[in-house]
Amino acid sequence: MSRILAIDYGQKRVGLAVSDTLQIIATPLTTVGVHECIPFLKDYCSREDVSCFVVGEAKQLNNNPSESAKYIEPFVQLLKKTFPDKEVARVDERFTSKIAFQSMIDSGIGKKQRRDKALVDTISATLILQTYMDTIKK
Repeated sequence: MSRILAIDYGQKRVGLAVSDTLQIIATPLTTVGVHECIPFLKDYCSREDVSCFVVGEAKQLNNNPSESAKYIEPFVQLLKKTFPDKEVARVDERFTSKIAFQSMIDSGIGKKQRRDKALVDTISATLILQTYMDTIKK
């Protein structure tokens, strides 16, 4: 099987996570700058078989698009154009940053490491990916 790659797209950084080849476990991959994302994905996809990108969908509590959606949507269109042979799925990303931060606290990560926003971004991408994989397995 191929891998699924999740993307937590932000204004400055992009958190990335990837599945194993059996599409069971989501693992943090890395965080890259916004402008480095497409070149990184091209390189990664040249080395690994990726069948699907899962991009977090930014929504407010009332289910309307959040303020950050205006940055994410152009990226999603670029992703589809750059990788026309790959599926692009969307997953509601509400609360993933808060859950990621709480999981860092629960796992005993110190205050200094919790300030690392790149770590929060990769954990958020991992949560997005695991949510997606749990949904497709049903």
